[in-house]
Amino acid sequence: MKAWFQKLIDVSSVAPTDATIKQALPELVRGLGFDCFAFLHVQPIRTCAVSNYPAEWQERYLGRDYAKIDPVVAMARSRLQAFAWMAGKPRQAANKAVRTFYAEAGDFGIRSGISVPIRTAFGHMSMLTLASSKPAVSLKSDIDQVAAVTSVALLHAALEHHDAEPTAARSVELTAKQALCLKWSAEGKSMRAIATIENMSYANVNFHLNNARKTLDASSLAQATALATKLKLI
Repeated sequence: MKAWFQKLIDVSSVAPTDATIKQALPELVRGLGFDCFAFLHVQPIRTCAVSNYPAEWQERYLGRDYAKIDPVVAMARSRLQAFAWMAGKPRQAANKAVRTFYAEAGDFGIRSGISVPIRTAFGHMSMLTLASSKPAVSLKSDIDQVAAVTSVALLHAALEHHDAEPTAARSVELTAKQALCLKWSAEGKSMRAIATIENMSYANVNFHLNNARKTLDASSLAQATALATKLKLI
């Protein structure tokens, strides 16, 4: 696999666009004996993917926020090193949600694979998964951890550099009032000023801003404003 990781480094380094990377990855993955891949960028409120998994599975996975119950993601968070995995038998999973997840993943031909997680900026995590419909992965040698992490870090940097369009993303929505109040906050207006401008009570402005903060999983109004701006919600 070390040679394969070198190929991934080469592709990530020379690809002129994100489309070039997306075109090259499926062939690379098949050449290693896997069926499909998923590059997942996990953030508190916005998990997005660049993947050739079936579109229906990508939408379901992100729409239902399966990253919170996916055992592979949990293992990636705890280990932060490359590892091989196989989906447990649905009936053997202790948690009903995980049993359902295993069964659905199996229906889409995702039963085993290898995952390479990396720590990204500001405490977030990205991971590349190569998946197979086989019940287990058979590797001829141990995964070279340095080569694995280096290649996925360069892939992450290349996708970030090209501002790659996700193939799927978990959407976050604000109400019209929440977005309006946050936009005024981003313009530097205080809650009392927003109340005057929009002919609302101070309590209502506080209510909408507080709910917007909760929706964005932000610890402060400033963070909520920054996140809403970054996600182009305001």
